[in-house]
Amino acid sequence: MSTARQSERRAFAFRLDLHSGVPVYRQIIDQVMGGMAAGALAGGDQLPTVRQVAVDLSINPNTVVRAYRELEIRGVLETEQGTGTFISHQKVKRDDVERQRRLAQLVGELVSRAGAAGYTIEDLLEQLHDRQNDSEKKRR
Repeated sequence: MSTARQSERRAFAFRLDLHSGVPVYRQIIDQVMGGMAAGALAGGDQLPTVRQVAVDLSINPNTVVRAYRELEIRGVLETEQGTGTFISHQKVKRDDVERQRRLAQLVGELVSRAGAAGYTIEDLLEQLHDRQNDSEKKRR
């Protein structure tokens, strides 16, 4: 990646939610995939080193290795010995099972957080329907 492009992008930083019930390595994987989907990460972008992520998040380096390794197996990351870990240039298509798993995870997190804040599933459904109606009105 050119240095001009590197300076345009901020370094990608991981965040943990220790109350989500989602394993830390999964959170790292999900954040890389989410960063790619949002355009915050693109092919050729370098990720922080395993050691740097472990220090920043105060976690065991083996947890970061596990996440990076799974992303490599999926073809999302490429590791170049002595250079670093980079987002792959190849397009990675999530299969339907993975998409459904992620959606179920997001819904579960939403329901849990809403419940902790005193909201019911009916409250959530009402808000979702309102958003859907607003979205449909904007398309017309």
